[in-house]
Amino acid sequence: MAVPKQKQSKARRDKRRANWKMRAPGISECPQCGETKLSHRICKHCGYYNNKKVVNKED
Repeated sequence: MAVPKQKQSKARRDKRRANWKMRAPGISECPQCGETKLSHRICKHCGYYNNKKVVNKED
């Protein structure tokens, strides 16, 4: 197995690990009903996706 030839400094190690962040989910507004929804997903409130009715929602 490969073994490192020299010790990496803590600064280099921490720079590599700095990119492991959590991001907020992509929330957008539904063009049909105006409710908030996750991007690229069917609206749970009205059942529309990409201006097309995908799921029948009974009110």
